[in-house]
Amino acid sequence: MTDSTSIELPPLYESLTWLTPLSEERAAHLAAFLSEPAPAEVLDMGCRWGELLLRVLTSAPQARGRGVDSASASIDRARQQALTRGLLDRATFDSMPGLEAQVRPADAVICIGASQIWGPPVEDSQPLDYAAALRALRALVLPGGRLVYGEAIWSATPHPAATTPLAGRDDEFLTQDALLEQIRAAGFEVVDHDQASLQEWDVFEAGYRDRFTRWLEANDAVHPAAEQVRRRYEEQRAAYEGGYRGVLGMAYFCLRG
Repeated sequence: MTDSTSIELPPLYESLTWLTPLSEERAAHLAAFLSEPAPAEVLDMGCRWGELLLRVLTSAPQARGRGVDSASASIDRARQQALTRGLLDRATFDSMPGLEAQVRPADAVICIGASQIWGPPVEDSQPLDYAAALRALRALVLPGGRLVYGEAIWSATPHPAATTPLAGRDDEFLTQDALLEQIRAAGFEVVDHDQASLQEWDVFEAGYRDRFTRWLEANDAVHPAAEQVRRRYEEQRAAYEGGYRGVLGMAYFCLRG
């Protein structure tokens, strides 16, 4: 997706609860899967601001959790949220690349949109290495434990208008059926799975663009960067609505180790 690095935009957490197309109903289902029966340890690889991890800890008051993310701003937000909810004594958040984190296996593991931890850097624009991620996650899930795995897929055949705003290649992602094969090959039992709906995507994309709107509302129309921000808003809207909407998908899997 297009982004802006030359100006300071409002943080995404001001507009989004999740950094993924995820409804409250689906989030509740995923949290319930991880928290019933109650886990002892919860691990979230690529936790962003830790929302799902914190909800699992709220539902499982005896559990302890750890979130890992490479973005220090996300980790700061996660710690602040843990403090606000009275969970800081049971939640640890570390800002570091996932491969550098010394993590121990847990009986409840989360990995949503973070398979790139075990693959080539995103900036290399290579296909997502689902297999490497699933092998690594299999080693992090205790026998009989549970994993919520969420990752991008092709929901429909990719075409140039869809791939150009992304990595520009048809092989960047797998279909859901192909990913299911890799999940089973990694040794997981599939309890259930589903794709994000177009409504979930529309809400997510609107929230993603909202930071541009917030910036424009907070700054004068003649600000030197105003035209750039307006242009980036329109580029993002066009990339989604005229490009990858309905083509780029997000699949969520509830798995047992």
